[in-house]
Amino acid sequence: MRIIIVDDDKPAIEALSDALVNFPGVEIVGMALTGEEGLRLVEKENPDVLFLDVEMPDMSGLDFLAMMNSECTDCYVVICTAFDNYMLSAFRQKAFDFLLKPVDNDELEIVMQRLTEKRENAATKQNNCIRKPEEDTFIFYTNSMDFRMVKIKDIGIFQYNHEMRSWEMIVAGSKTPIRLKRNMTNDKILAIDTCFRQVNQKFIININYLFEVKDNVCCFYPPFENIRYVKVGSFFRRRFIEQFNKF
Repeated sequence: MRIIIVDDDKPAIEALSDALVNFPGVEIVGMALTGEEGLRLVEKENPDVLFLDVEMPDMSGLDFLAMMNSECTDCYVVICTAFDNYMLSAFRQKAFDFLLKPVDNDELEIVMQRLTEKRENAATKQNNCIRKPEEDTFIFYTNSMDFRMVKIKDIGIFQYNHEMRSWEMIVAGSKTPIRLKRNMTNDKILAIDTCFRQVNQKFIININYLFEVKDNVCCFYPPFENIRYVKVGSFFRRRFIEQFNKF
């Protein structure tokens, strides 16, 4: 298991490194004290696992994660920080696990066991299955004959157009919303992937792009950062919070 550690606290890096090398099959292939250095290191070494701090001088760990996700880096990320208020945002950015500093050895052992099992299961699945190309691509019908191929990760928002009585989706790289067939319902949209969450009667969002809810308005990561009109309804707000309280 090839591991990189990115943290602006050198003693914390050394302590974590000393703990990790006690696990069988672990190789520390790099350490970085800044986010920029860490990104270069990840690109160069292509590690299996990254242990990542959140508060660094040049960028936050969450920004680091967003950049990694945009480059489709295939790496399990464990957030390692002294601040538990970053937990929800970390999981939204597809972090694999979360450790609080100072790192408890028992908690670290649990994380390493989960990582080992996850990698073994992935290897078994790859050996036993033939993966379809572009597995995350979905066909959306725009009328009775035409359809549009869209990657799920490129969808930011579904919004209901009352005049046309149909749902539309806002997709990265598309200048205008893509209108869907009238038989597309909110239940069908929510069933496409667990990343889609309804925040009011009119809007369904991709939770992976949600940065925060401020004054009851959703704020999104790029490329949807200019969308500031999606409000969270009171009923959906309660359900939304309940869904993430487990974190």
